[in-house]
Amino acid sequence: MRKILKNKPLVEAIFELRWNLQEPARGIKIDPHYKLLIGRLYDKLHNEYPFHEQLPAATMPDEIAGYIVQHRFRKDKNKWPLIQIGPGIITVNDTQGYVWEDFERRIIQAVNTLFEIYPESKNSLKVNRLLLRYIDAIAFDFERDNIFTFLKEKMKTKINLYQNLFEGTRVKKIPLGLDLKFSFVSAKPKGAVHLRFVRGKTKESDALIWETMVESVSEDVPETQNKIADWIKEAHDLTDNWFFKLIEGELLRRFE
Repeated sequence: MRKILKNKPLVEAIFELRWNLQEPARGIKIDPHYKLLIGRLYDKLHNEYPFHEQLPAATMPDEIAGYIVQHRFRKDKNKWPLIQIGPGIITVNDTQGYVWEDFERRIIQAVNTLFEIYPESKNSLKVNRLLLRYIDAIAFDFERDNIFTFLKEKMKTKINLYQNLFEGTRVKKIPLGLDLKFSFVSAKPKGAVHLRFVRGKTKESDALIWETMVESVSEDVPETQNKIADWIKEAHDLTDNWFFKLIEGELLRRFE
């Protein structure tokens, strides 16, 4: 079992589940049970998530709102963790207070609740996508330091940009933007693992943001609640493995 990092770089941990929507006409996807789900979900979870927020997207017509979160349930105003729901989508989100064992419990609770409250769930609830996503960030001065050197020396990720591109030009070598994404087939859980490095900001300061994601879609998605629970554990094991391998060394000591 990994020890908890006191200075973890986590920005947000996200679990997302999507299910099939009905398509009464081309380009229109709806869930006829969605309005009912909102109230039922609140009734089931209000002891832990009593604060309800209706998001601006809730005013969108049903015909174009598929897979867009519209309602949010929190422990209290501006507090985490939280659960979000929209037509065909439910998410569980946490941030600095994240601890895996608690987050896993909340995910399984959300999944089981969805199956419990969805009308005729065994026949009508068809999950088509599972995603476990971690967004981490570390402050980085792109003007002063070389991001490619940092990736190589601190995160074991070597990116060689052809240096002759800059010869005889008036182009600065400092990247104004950075967005590197890699995707690989995963066997356990069945699906794909994605790794992404992006130049961004945290608390108005420049930062290197990296995302570690495990995703399963279509036929790779497990069908039962028990198998979804297995997927959740396997996806976490994989993201956890990649995270600690990337930060091993100086960054790990900095985050401890």
